[in-house]
Amino acid sequence: MAKFYDALNDKQVAFIKAQKMFFVATAPRSDAGRVNLSPKGYDSFRVIGPNRVAYADLGGSGAETLAHVRENGRITFMFCAYEGAPSIMRLYGRGQVMQFNDPGFADEIAQFPSGHERARDIIFADITAVQDSCGWAVPFMRYEGERDQLRRYIDHMEPDAWHESRLTKNAQSIDGLPALCRSEVAE
Repeated sequence: MAKFYDALNDKQVAFIKAQKMFFVATAPRSDAGRVNLSPKGYDSFRVIGPNRVAYADLGGSGAETLAHVRENGRITFMFCAYEGAPSIMRLYGRGQVMQFNDPGFADEIAQFPSGHERARDIIFADITAVQDSCGWAVPFMRYEGERDQLRRYIDHMEPDAWHESRLTKNAQSIDGLPALCRSEVAE
């Protein structure tokens, strides 16, 4: 049976740190919009405090999470144990976005492991509930390493070209919601 908590405890933080991937779920306000569920890896998640977390959003094929969080803030993270005891943990919260061209981004991204400097944004979330459940149906899987395609894609571009590419390709979600925006300060 699932249990709810008001904040993360030390055991739950250790569980999160042990996972090699997590999932992020968001949705727009509109019933016509798509629910988004994205897998994340690359040691990009960090616990800031018992009710505050963040992840370095390295980019991908769309900007749904970013657009949904900007629109309404709702966000859910899910972690599954693929090794050891079966367990699933969900973090429910309200998100905020700090994109790569916002003031203070360099200081915040420096809190993540090296290799995240070209994240397109950081998603912060204030956690309102923590839920753990059994995970009995989650299969055992062995971690073999990170895929390098995303890093190679990001790292081959000159910084100015990468910035412009992000602002152009990630300007809106597939449902037309605003995502990355040009910063008055950065230009």
